[in-house]
Amino acid sequence: MDANLQSDLNWNLLRMFYMIATEKSITKAAKRLGLSQPSVSNALQKLETQLRCQLVFRDSRHFELTQRGDRIYQECRDIFHSAERIASLIRGAAEGESGEVRYQIISNLASPMLDEILRLFHQRHPSVSFQSEVQNSQVIVRGIQEGRVNVGFCLLAQPVPNLCSLRLFREEFLLFCGAEHPLFGQETISIEDVQREPFISFACATEGAGLEPMSMLRDGPRLGEHISGLSTNMEEVRRMIVAGLGIGILPLMSATGDIQDGALWPLKITDEPIGADVHLVHAPTDDLTPAEQKFVKVVHELIALYPDIV
Repeated sequence: MDANLQSDLNWNLLRMFYMIATEKSITKAAKRLGLSQPSVSNALQKLETQLRCQLVFRDSRHFELTQRGDRIYQECRDIFHSAERIASLIRGAAEGESGEVRYQIISNLASPMLDEILRLFHQRHPSVSFQSEVQNSQVIVRGIQEGRVNVGFCLLAQPVPNLCSLRLFREEFLLFCGAEHPLFGQETISIEDVQREPFISFACATEGAGLEPMSMLRDGPRLGEHISGLSTNMEEVRRMIVAGLGIGILPLMSATGDIQDGALWPLKITDEPIGADVHLVHAPTDDLTPAEQKFVKVVHELIALYPDIV
């Protein structure tokens, strides 16, 4: 390898190739990285162009590395395993390395972005401990405003004035009913069909805070005027919908298993997506502990590095 090629190596592309080879699938690697399949496939093509060699056979019915691809994979495995060992060797060495990151988070938030934030931070700062507390979005924002907590992950319709807010990703919601509900299995649903249905709602969505996507349904199709179930916890809202107490909205990612098992049915009433932005909200930087400052720094880094991770 010539000197120019060695200095221009893109380590992010190498890491993606390492994940592809480890998972033996571009699709599985994309899912693990939280990226789209075309993004990972393009990264592989860029790396092959940079290295001037083919790494993966694409015309095979089964995944297979080329001979050179396998050798490069072995080198990547040694490199990334060494990096992890180096991180463990410096455990507690840096000043301010120990400490605690305490954060509040909405219930049942599933995201490769969040998983990667925790993984990377722990790899770099293994002596720092975590304490997580589940709250609804309104309680999280109020707690940060009043100084009772410094870091929170919540749903926001828009950034809160005078609070530091980082948009992480868009969470998609759908309207659901349970298997015992009369609308279960129906492909075509009208607005009139669901306007008269009892609704299961998040408690903070009924308090006028505008922090949940429920407000989009209330202000648009005018759903949820008759509340038959109320909870601040996502799992309890899900339980009441599955039990047939009424219809309600849930994050699509957390409901996928119930859809496959036949416990929930998505009710499509509009072509407009129902969603909400997930934000990391935190106190002013000067009010954060050293560990919390490093945590926020990792979040900034990952947002810049993987803009399409979700």
